[in-house]
Amino acid sequence: MVDVEQARARKIDFCNRLYPLFGTGYAFKIVPILPPVDWVIFLPNLLRFVVIGFLLSLLPACTPTEVYQDKRFNPPVYWGVHVVEGGDTLYSIAWRYGRDYEELADINGIKAPYNIYPGQKVDLSVPKGYVKKTRQVADSKKTETKRSVKTPTTKVEKPAVNKKIQTPVAKVYKPTLKGKVKWSWPHTGPIIERFNVAGDINKGIDIRGNIGDPVRAAAQGEVVYAGSGLLGYGNLVIVNHNETYLSAYAHNRRMFVKEGDLVKTGQVIAELGDSGTKISKLHFEIRKNGKPVNPLHYLPKR
Repeated sequence: MVDVEQARARKIDFCNRLYPLFGTGYAFKIVPILPPVDWVIFLPNLLRFVVIGFLLSLLPACTPTEVYQDKRFNPPVYWGVHVVEGGDTLYSIAWRYGRDYEELADINGIKAPYNIYPGQKVDLSVPKGYVKKTRQVADSKKTETKRSVKTPTTKVEKPAVNKKIQTPVAKVYKPTLKGKVKWSWPHTGPIIERFNVAGDINKGIDIRGNIGDPVRAAAQGEVVYAGSGLLGYGNLVIVNHNETYLSAYAHNRRMFVKEGDLVKTGQVIAELGDSGTKISKLHFEIRKNGKPVNPLHYLPKR
């Protein structure tokens, strides 16, 4: 017969050593009383289960949201799901995870002008066998369509009477969607930190300046994000220049543009500040097809 009191004492002692703060509580639970344990076999197995349990407990935290906040980690991120929050745009989500916004839109069935809503789930993974649609194919189709539509009937649709009825229409500025982007410096201050994709990551360049200095658009384009929803960027403006390039202007004190605004090269879009950082500076980035590139390879030499 097993001495119940001795077994109970042995159980309490074991639980106190295994769970220093809650051992006694575990010991008083109604569980089977086990015979003496072979510690040589038991401890390695126990350690393995503890390690596995610890790693499993970390899985909920290993989401893309935490990954992009780590300055040592350089996107792109090709796993997980982003749940849209207020203020998000498809462009800001793509920027956050180092992805091409057109690719995310295509994978998730989001059509231009890429409207999204809070609570919507954006899949960051790439389906097996997925091939991104090239713009050249789309452009060729548009050209063919336009050519097929050009028939003699177009002359009939322009009677002389319409010319009298037509009212003057203001010339609307549109960003260059094709061709080479002509870059200019967004600020004249000295560079205090350069582009680096190894070690301490810097996906752009940091330009020193005084709070309130003008921040200018580095090229003409359309503002696709203006907000403070991306950790580490403070007040951020993102401009889409064409199908390939976007630029970003971070740590602003004030922003003078909003999403959908069309800007010209050199136009003041914000005031330099220190939002999201410790010193007053402009953090400037250029992304090519969603990937960070060295702005100094694009900006004119000083």
